[in-house]
Amino acid sequence: MDTATPNVTSESGAQQTLRQWNHERDEIQARIRARGGKPGLASPAMTAGKTGLELMQAMLTGELPYAHIAETLDFTLVQVGPGTAVFQGTPQLKHYNPLGSVHGGWYATLLDSAVGCAVHTMMPVGRGYTTAELSINIVRAAFNTSGPLRAIGTVVHCGRQLATAEGRIVGPDGKLYAHATTTCLVFELPTRG
Repeated sequence: MDTATPNVTSESGAQQTLRQWNHERDEIQARIRARGGKPGLASPAMTAGKTGLELMQAMLTGELPYAHIAETLDFTLVQVGPGTAVFQGTPQLKHYNPLGSVHGGWYATLLDSAVGCAVHTMMPVGRGYTTAELSINIVRAAFNTSGPLRAIGTVVHCGRQLATAEGRIVGPDGKLYAHATTTCLVFELPTRG
């Protein structure tokens, strides 16, 4: 069952989705902590011979460290699959802009993570990518009272030189907060030796 994109029409349905999301996040964080997972950089030896999907799955289990930015901005990888990645984040007061709502950079980073990691899942061994363009549209303000939000990234196209993906930030009630598209450059990773 896909728990990333809620299709909610009632308050009780939103509360059920919220409980499900938080349970899933808590299980993942406990599993990562149990394996000693923490933010950091994976060594070349840790990533050698793995596809992008295998690398993302290893981060989800705590086998590989997760990005420092996830700790800074309070978000967690919660789902990966071929061509998809889902992050859950909870906006905090420390993420506010001077106008009294969540800063656009929080949305952008969460969406960049979701769409970029969705592209990452499509990389075969020896191939990498980098974001060349990210375009976001914020359609609803988030606050520290908004609770958990999810960024769902989905690959639209993945070729030998370019990949494109789209993403959405939604609440457990199904409301859209922001959406984005990305273009990534795909390339051969340099050999180390």
